[in-house]
Amino acid sequence: MKTKNTIVSCLTALLALPVLGVFAQSVQLINTFDYPGSVVSTQPQKISGTGAVIGVFVDTSGLSSGFVRFPNGHFSAPLVDPNDTGGTTQGRAINNSLRVGGDYVDPTTGNYHGFFLRGAAFYDYLVPGSSWTIVLGLNNANDFCGSDIPSSGTQSGYVSIGGTVTEFLVSGSTATLAYGINNSNQAAGYYLDSSSVSHGYYRNSDGSIVSPIDPAGSTGTIVFGNNNSNTIVGRYPDSSGATHGFVFIPPSTYITYDFPGSSFTSLNGINEAGLIVGRYDDSTGAEHGLLARLVSGTSDRPATGVTPQRHPAQAGTVKPLPVRSVVEPAL
Repeated sequence: MKTKNTIVSCLTALLALPVLGVFAQSVQLINTFDYPGSVVSTQPQKISGTGAVIGVFVDTSGLSSGFVRFPNGHFSAPLVDPNDTGGTTQGRAINNSLRVGGDYVDPTTGNYHGFFLRGAAFYDYLVPGSSWTIVLGLNNANDFCGSDIPSSGTQSGYVSIGGTVTEFLVSGSTATLAYGINNSNQAAGYYLDSSSVSHGYYRNSDGSIVSPIDPAGSTGTIVFGNNNSNTIVGRYPDSSGATHGFVFIPPSTYITYDFPGSSFTSLNGINEAGLIVGRYDDSTGAEHGLLARLVSGTSDRPATGVTPQRHPAQAGTVKPLPVRSVVEPAL
């Protein structure tokens, strides 16, 4: 009987523990990395299900090139679109078959052009009817997403599913960017409101949009990616000027992560295994890549943000809004 009472007492104690402490998740740093050579900035963007990382590096001449960091830690040669004569190629998206997406700036017009890379072959891409397109996300079915400026003149997000392109705006936004797309065709990104403040959102496969995604204390949220569970990553600045990385787990859990000693941390991509890539700034302002993982266990209490609301499906191009500005893709 004494043994039974002891077991009951232990169970009672466990049940009395805070729910957060039992189910808490945190971001755990694995390592940091830089593209080799004379590089002043390493900016990872996405991570595939196999652990391959796509990103951007900036050399000492100020030229930007894409790169792939393979799961074994080795790096590809610099990725430069053949039509990029201004040194602005940026690797943005990658899937498990190592298909890559990204963008570069046409130096003649100043417009962004999207591209895809498979093996050694580059293929430039513009949304039909658009002269300004960026490719930001890619899933394993080769569906993709990004942002473009359609004939209406208002910068829109878009998804291309099975070859069909749908442009959309988050309700009330003046610009929308779709940064990541998972295998369920849920897209995640950010938008600008009428005051030019950025907020995160995600778009379900039926076209319904859930927004805003804003951690507590955010003065301008940027969402960069989502995985197949629709766990979302991004960054936000606070009123003091510090920038924090964050993970959002729908419907309302926010986890903030700061690289030790840095005032700028950005989480840019997450895969289905919970591996995260991003970047941080050191005390000199130099940018370095980081690899981390989302883990269960003891953690700081997740920040409480705004509870996102679901909005009705928005299919196709919505009512045009006045042009305010072109939003360059964030890094």
